[in-house]
Amino acid sequence: MSWFTNIKFLNPELLWLLLLLPLLATWYYFTRSKQQAQVQISSLKGFEGTASLLSTLRPLLYGLRLLALAAIIVALARPQSTDETTKVKTSNGIDIVLAVDVSASMLAKDLKPDRLEATKAVASKFIKGRVNDRIGVVVYAGESYTKTPITTDELISLRAISEIRFEEALENGTAIGSGLATAVNRLKESDSKSKVIILMTDGVNNSGAIDPKIASELAVEYDIKVYTIGLGTNGKAMTPVAINANGSFRFDLASVELDEKLMKQIAADTGGKYFRATNNKKLEAIYTAIDKLEKTEIEEFKYYNIDEKYRVLVLLALGLLLLEMTLRYTVFRTVA
Repeated sequence: MSWFTNIKFLNPELLWLLLLLPLLATWYYFTRSKQQAQVQISSLKGFEGTASLLSTLRPLLYGLRLLALAAIIVALARPQSTDETTKVKTSNGIDIVLAVDVSASMLAKDLKPDRLEATKAVASKFIKGRVNDRIGVVVYAGESYTKTPITTDELISLRAISEIRFEEALENGTAIGSGLATAVNRLKESDSKSKVIILMTDGVNNSGAIDPKIASELAVEYDIKVYTIGLGTNGKAMTPVAINANGSFRFDLASVELDEKLMKQIAADTGGKYFRATNNKKLEAIYTAIDKLEKTEIEEFKYYNIDEKYRVLVLLALGLLLLEMTLRYTVFRTVA
């Protein structure tokens, strides 16, 4: 059965010639009596019941010839099997830093279960799809720090994302400029052809010593593209407003404050793009869009090993013709 596995024809149109075989068989059936020499006699009564077995089997010779013709037609169609080997060569991957806002407002529940957990979920999915890239993680609130530098180790990046929590140890506030500057600092020494920061926040820049515009200029200087994501619904959301005596947060409706103008400006200045995520589906769609925009160049080389099958069919046809000729001039030579 292996001979028939993965067979393709180089000239499949020639297989239409096989339709001639039933026509030839029909023609032989109606003209077989004229294929042999005839003797006219006044009566056949004396020959009734004398037909021999060889005489009955004689049409098989024509059958062998038709089979040989079929084999030749199939051989002319050039059956062949192809073994394909693929070799992938990946060019330099993209260096990406995820800059995640971890201020208290990221615990707002307009995204499920909250903004921070929704961000972690889609960021983890994003990392799993970037197998050829180096990824780092920066977190910021009123100040910022590097959670993990850029690395090709997917597990390290995923662990860094999973360990992100609301950081009470960090000064409360939203230092967008500091978060962006720290992310730039992680990428400025990179020799990658493509360097990207994904900056996520749900607030306005109200803390930190670095102006977001200065941080944006640094990104431009080091040829770093920044995609900005604004998190939160339009209007109000259940947001932490106080801490209860037992340490839990007290939630209440609060207005969503997001400096979209700043986020759009940062993206425009650095050649990136601004996105707004008002729910989980939109946030996931944003990461999917960024994933499509930032593709690592991959070269794929394919090698083909072609095994021609027509030789077997030609030998089969020759064998059938030889068998027919042998039988015709030996066993069936004297058969009428």
